[in-house]
Amino acid sequence: MSAFSPFSKEELIPQTEMLEIKKQKGQLFIGLPKETLFEEKRICLTPDAVSALTSQGHRIVIQSSAGDGSNYSDSEYSEAGAKISYNTKEVFNCNIILKVAPPTLDEIALMTPQSVLISSLQLKTQSKKYFEALIEKRITAVAFDYIKDEHGVYPVLKSLSEIAGTASILIASELMSNINKGNGLLLGNIGGVPPTDVVILGAGSVGEFAARSALGLGARVKVFDNSITRLRKLQQSLHTPIYTSTIQPKTVAKSLRRCDIAIGSIRGKDRSPVIVSEDVVRTMKDGAVIVDVSIDRGGCFETSKITSHSKPTFKKHGVIHYCVPNIPSRYSRTASFAISNLFTPYLLDIAESGGFENAARFDKSLRNGMYFYRGVLINKTVATWFDLPFRDINLLLL
Repeated sequence: MSAFSPFSKEELIPQTEMLEIKKQKGQLFIGLPKETLFEEKRICLTPDAVSALTSQGHRIVIQSSAGDGSNYSDSEYSEAGAKISYNTKEVFNCNIILKVAPPTLDEIALMTPQSVLISSLQLKTQSKKYFEALIEKRITAVAFDYIKDEHGVYPVLKSLSEIAGTASILIASELMSNINKGNGLLLGNIGGVPPTDVVILGAGSVGEFAARSALGLGARVKVFDNSITRLRKLQQSLHTPIYTSTIQPKTVAKSLRRCDIAIGSIRGKDRSPVIVSEDVVRTMKDGAVIVDVSIDRGGCFETSKITSHSKPTFKKHGVIHYCVPNIPSRYSRTASFAISNLFTPYLLDIAESGGFENAARFDKSLRNGMYFYRGVLINKTVATWFDLPFRDINLLLL
């Protein structure tokens, strides 16, 4: 070897190439507690989804009777490979907790430190204590209503909105019957009988599926929205001519005076804008039906006020109002199926990636839904709303 050689003898010997080590598949330990929120009947995983996960070697603990609200029995889950537990604490001791509604403070107290929580966030109903409890337990939390895919779509919200839109027409149809003290009209196109008139405020997912259902039953439909893009997209997706218009007060008021059903599905950033005043509601037909799907954000009818599944309606100025904020829970089995179909691929991906942290590092949609990472608040909206310290998730996952 020349004394002038810039390389040592060892450096000239062929070296072994260092390849990336394959991520080791992880085993998930999932807990499904029974929902305790008033009239919440949904569950995050169906027995078929549980079977798909347990067949891959994952462990699932379900609280006894957690599936009753969606008509899934303990025996169905047991046959799918889940462990049925009568101990609430045992369920919350799992590493991953799946819930539809956010956990209560008492439920957070039962959770194991540094576990993963996947549920809805329902920001408007939360208090600062809720977030402080998650910080104390160093919880990694994902809001499924914040998960946004690569197309900019919120898949869970979209699926539940489709259910709410379809359900709004079915509910209105029931309320128009004489049994429910409606005007006795049938929502259908019967020969020789004028069709019913339906007005839909909002051309998003709820409005689209409400229009689709109403048209399928033979109704005359008018849709109002201030987004020309949404209105155009709605016309294209329905594949049929339909009356659409921007929201002009006189035109909306005239349409509402003549309609039999009005669906409110306009959502704002913080609160739904009030599109219909009480004076306009007063001019509507006796026995007409309002279904305000946007009531969870305040509603877009001035006369709307929150009702429940057990007492879903009230009458004002002769108009029947249905203002239940959680319509999908009325069809809990369908809603559970929709949520489960969206959750299962994420859970399998988390396992394939070797754990939640790796999955979040490479899956932007999952990262979009995170609002806590190991007790560190990473959602700027929540931080601003409750005056809490905020960190950028991209710096924490380096």
